[in-house]
Amino acid sequence: MRVEDIMSRDPVHCGPNTSLREVALKMVEFDCGEIPVCDDAGKPIGVITDRDIVCRVVAKGHDPLQSRAEEYMSAPVVTTSPDTPIDECVRLMEQFQVRRLPVVDDGGVFCGMLAQADVARNAAPDTIAEVMEHVSEPNAFASSVGGR
Repeated sequence: MRVEDIMSRDPVHCGPNTSLREVALKMVEFDCGEIPVCDDAGKPIGVITDRDIVCRVVAKGHDPLQSRAEEYMSAPVVTTSPDTPIDECVRLMEQFQVRRLPVVDDGGVFCGMLAQADVARNAAPDTIAEVMEHVSEPNAFASSVGGR
């Protein structure tokens, strides 16, 4: 099984100058907890999560109504391609302790999203248990990019 078999196609994304209010509204409208931040060419330059907004903005007393995605996004962004085997993506999720991976085409343009939930619905039970356990472990990379 490959990423393209289970990924969400054409998910929502935003630009670096998108207000955090607009990002939050998109999260509500599209029922998601992470939105890739893409440049003008559609290439991911970071991601903004609901946790980024709460922990980096609200909890620190910053005004989310006066903030933009690029100010609080997590970067660098870990991506995968549509033809990547699911087992390899599970290893990436474990290594970088992320619950979601933006999917990029051969040109690096955002074209889909692979979530831990997609893996849980489609992978073997031992793979599901492994990714759930390892994604939740403390890790220096996850701390440096916001603990996605």
